[in-house]
Amino acid sequence: MGRTMQQVVSIGEAISHPLRLKLLYMLSEREWYVYELAKELNVSRQVLYLHLKRLEKAGFVESDLRLEDDDMRAKKFFRLKEFEVSLNIEDLKEFFE
Repeated sequence: MGRTMQQVVSIGEAISHPLRLKLLYMLSEREWYVYELAKELNVSRQVLYLHLKRLEKAGFVESDLRLEDDDMRAKKFFRLKEFEVSLNIEDLKEFFE
């Protein structure tokens, strides 16, 4: 079963911003704690969350909350999921014919 048009649009929107492309690259190296990512990229955590949420919705990343032994606060970590992006004429035909 192919993707829906909305799924293709969501993927396109997710990879249409330079910061989100950089996030995909960084997450391909290892998983990151949100605070570390925000500091490394010099952006606020709020802005970062908006971008990560877009990538998560499109299926590129996943996250989980963890309690660490030395710190009782919950920390949200993000990691890259396996993905492949493609769009071909057959996909378009399926949407519009």
